[in-house]
Amino acid sequence: MEPPRKLAAATEQDSGRWFRPLADHMQDTYLRYSFTKGTEQEVDFLVDALGLEPGMRLLDAGCGPGRHVRATTARGIDVVGLDLAESFCRSVAAGDPPAPAIVADIRQIPVAPRLDAVISLCQGGFGLLGGPGAPIDADLQALRELASVLRPGGRLAVSAFSAYFQVRFQAGEGGDFDADAGVMHERTAVKDAAGTDLEADLWTTGFTPRELRLLASAAGLEVEAVWSVEPGDYARRTPDIDHAEFLLVARKPT
Repeated sequence: MEPPRKLAAATEQDSGRWFRPLADHMQDTYLRYSFTKGTEQEVDFLVDALGLEPGMRLLDAGCGPGRHVRATTARGIDVVGLDLAESFCRSVAAGDPPAPAIVADIRQIPVAPRLDAVISLCQGGFGLLGGPGAPIDADLQALRELASVLRPGGRLAVSAFSAYFQVRFQAGEGGDFDADAGVMHERTAVKDAAGTDLEADLWTTGFTPRELRLLASAAGLEVEAVWSVEPGDYARRTPDIDHAEFLLVARKPT
């Protein structure tokens, strides 16, 4: 097997874009990870929580190779994917069923407003903006941009890593938690289809429910709920310190 390639640390110039080389390396092998296996349950839950109906327009911001795009399209939703990684967008466009996908930064969305709903799941943009040199308000910028493409009354669902969970279970176990920035830094290796490793740094921002509510309010959204969730186990669960993620559901005022 070839020796691992190395991915350089993020700089101020590419902050928030450090995941793109990983995506280009993994491509569809991303879908082999266990956390991607609960797509149908997640989409069933989101369709109910967001009040989605056939014919509604949905943006999946940070769509990855398109697992949520495909599942929502199959339910009659008119979905557009968006991702910083061109390789992921190609997978969406060539999917079954195929769907449109836009190569863009979650903080600069080239989509006209009036969408019925927006989702950003599995830290597909929101929550991955806290690498070295990142502005302190990067996640607020992302939420404001997501809110800007919603029609009045439209809903948003964003998943975010729990800072409580990161500190309790991940800090010191292969990860270093920056208490000042609220960001977990990990060194890892990801594989491509041929099994070649790419060594990489990961920076994942952790949040508390209070922070998510404050960010959503600052972005002009009305918070409807914050729930504790796990991949493949979305539920209306009161926030706790035992689950890896929170799910924020908010609404754009009419």
